Order: sequence, then C-alpha cells, then structure tokens
Amino acid sequence: MKSLPVPVTLLLFALAWAPANPSLHAEWKAGVARTVITPSEPMWMAGYGGRTAPASGKQTELYAKALYLEDGQGSRGILFSLDLVGVDRFFSTALCARLEKETGLSRAEIALCTSHTHSGPVVGQNLAPLHYMVLPPEHREKIDAYAQRLSAQLVALAREAMSAPVAVRLQAASGKATFAVNRRNNKPYSDVPEKRDRGRLEGPVDHDVPVLTVRDSGDRLVAILFGYACHATTLPFDRWDADYPGYAMTSLETRYPGSLALFWAGCGGDQNPLPRREVALARYYGRKLADAVSDTIDAPMPELSPQLAVEYTEIEAPLARIPERGELLADTESTNRFEVARARYLLERLEEHGGLEDHYPFPIGHWELGGRIDLIFLGGEVVIDYALRLKKERRGTDTWVAAYAHDVMAYIPSLRVLREGGYEGGGSNVYYGLPALWDESIEETIIRAVHSGSSTPE
Repeated sequence: MKSLPVPVTLLLFALAWAPANPSLHAEWKAGVARTVITPSEPMWMAGYGGRTAPASGKQTELYAKALYLEDGQGSRGILFSLDLVGVDRFFSTALCARLEKETGLSRAEIALCTSHTHSGPVVGQNLAPLHYMVLPPEHREKIDAYAQRLSAQLVALAREAMSAPVAVRLQAASGKATFAVNRRNNKPYSDVPEKRDRGRLEGPVDHDVPVLTVRDSGDRLVAILFGYACHATTLPFDRWDADYPGYAMTSLETRYPGSLALFWAGCGGDQNPLPRREVALARYYGRKLADAVSDTIDAPMPELSPQLAVEYTEIEAPLARIPERGELLADTESTNRFEVARARYLLERLEEHGGLEDHYPFPIGHWELGGRIDLIFLGGEVVIDYALRLKKERRGTDTWVAAYAHDVMAYIPSLRVLREGGYEGGGSNVYYGLPALWDESIEETIIRAVHSGSSTPE
C-alpha cells in the first residue's frame, strides 16, 4: 500500500486529535407546527365576569402554535403561542411534566405564551372565582375536559415541531405600533380619539414591536415571532375570536405565504386597545400591528449567531397580610358573588393544605438569543412599568419582556400602581383567587430575580 506523504499524515493526525470547536459548523435549526384549539361545543368564555351564557358561535378559529429552536451546540427551546386568556399553575405544571416525560424537554426549555384574548375558553382554574367557582357542575365538567384535551394537543404539537428541524437563520429587530393606550390615565375611554388627535394621551406606554424572523436555506420565511404590550380586549361578544393578535397573525401569514406567525403578549396589564368593542376595530388593530411587523421585516434586520441559552426559575413573590379563617367565613356572606367564590376557593385550599402561604411561586423564564436578544417570560398580567424599567436597566429594545406566560395568576403591579390602587393595583385579586394584595416589595423582588438569573450587559 502506498504511504501518504509525511506532511499529510501529520495533518490528519492533528485533525483527529484537535479539540472540537462547537461553533465551527454551528447553525440554527427550527421546526414549527400549529393546531386548532377552538372548542367544538358551547362552553364558557374567559375574561369577563358579566357573561351570562356560553359562547354562541365562532368568529375566527383559535390556534396553538409552536416554534422549536436548536442552536447547533445542544441548547434548545420551544415556545408555544396560545389564543387563550391564560392558563393556571396546575395546568402549566402538569403540562410541562408531561412534556418532559414524553419529549425530553426540560422546564427551562419550555415557554408558554398566551395572547390574553377575552374571546377564548376558560382553561382549568385560571380566574377560578370569576368562572369555575360560580358555574354549575355541567359547565365545570366541560372546562375540565377542554383542559385535558388541550394538554394532549400541546404535547402532540411539540412532537410535530421537534420531529424534523431544518437549518435556518434568525434575525431580530423592533418596530412601532401606537394603538395601545394606558387605560388608567385616559378615562373616560370616549375621550381617547380626541386626546390622540391632539397628542394629549397620558400615562406610560410601550409601543415597541419586537420581531424575530426564521428563514430557511432558500430564504423563505418559516416563522415570524412578534410581541406587543396591550390587552386583547377589543371584543366583548359571545363568539370565539382571537382578537387583534389573531387578525395580525392571519394578516402576516397571508402576506408571507408558507410562514407561521406567533404572538406573545407584552406587559400590557394596564394597556388597552382604544377605542374598542367592534370587530372592525379588532381587524384594524391587527392590520396596524402586522404593518409594523412587515415594516421591520422589510428593513435591514441584524442576524443572530446560533447561540441559545435558556433559564427558568420560580421565586417567592411576597403577599401582604393573609386573612384568618374567620375573615374568609365572613366573606362567604358577602353580597358580591365573586367575593363569596374567592372565600370558598380559599377555604378549600386552607382545609386541604392546613393554611394559606404568604407568597406565590412566581415563574420567570429567560431566553438569550444570539448573545444579543433578552427574551424574558413573566407570569401574570404585568403592568407596563416592568418592561420600561427592564429595557432601561438591560439592553434597551433588545430586551423583550413577555407577560401572561407560564401561569397567569393575577395582575402584577409595580410599586407605583400598587400604591395608587384600583383594579390593576389589587382590586382584581378577588377574581384570580389570591388571598391578599401583593407586598410592596413585589416589584424589586421580581426585577432583582430577573437580573440575578441572567446576564446583564455592563
């Protein structure tokens, strides 16, 4: 056998024993999937306490969508975008345990994002005193059955998205959409159009529209992930509808055939689309949001290197004074049916666990994409102050703060909003079933946990 020249032999030996460079051939890989989650039978709708009957029909489909990412070095994550008002901790915890068992995904690799549409179904015991606890048994049975079906659908969705990831490149940038209005500072709502025309709208807002695009090797758009900080409360009707986020996603998928558009809700706890209460307005806001995304896509978008880091933690978010059993028993005699429902809900927990905890296990997720984009996932209905502060203290418009993620357990007020009071400041806790207001340390506790759990640029 003919011998190889010495220089070639040495080169082959060096290559065989050289330490692997994980970034040498690293590339993003991605997979997407979607499924319809519109209830097939009439059942109760989530978000408003004034409804007196189940949904009467369908205006649009409701979807669950998934985007799966791998960075080529072993890190991976899956993001679910759900046309729902929210999910509760029990549902989220059980689903993530099932996903880990059946797909191998760890908790840190899973992000559950809801659009907060108020024209979707009740899921499990999310907003239990507002819905589950005041409904007759036949409606509670439908809610339970729907949650079970949804869990199975999301596991199947994850498997589909993970089944055959393809090589892709990721780009990220931010646009602007201005229809979100601070609802605490602009009342009555009827004055908003005139105030807007005159440039006199008040209160903090966040009009950024973060956009992540996923393109395959042929430069075709595979997925468009985007967010916006505003309630999905344009519609007060009794028909299934994904509200303005759904219309935005549909518009984008029409503009970019073959792509999957996924939405996450930002810190819009105190932000409303105003004016509202018309389907035409929901479609209009959807188009405006889609326009902002399209403008961002059409402009130069920086590419993200194939690096993904994922984290997840739960912190002890402090509550104020917990009521005694006698106080809860007194609340069961209230003339407010939702206060009665919360009291009964808490008494059941007290009997089952022997007491009520003085904190809540608040979920915080963090994905760092390409060493540049901070994608932070916070539970609950987070007010705008958190997004504005985290952007200022971290990476500006490269810090993306998703709320309504993992577990929607209550409004999350800043210290300012908590002290001002009102619905977002604590009045809404009745409908979520929290036993008390948040402690005044809530904002610092969450902000500190976000900073300590992920890298912050100097």
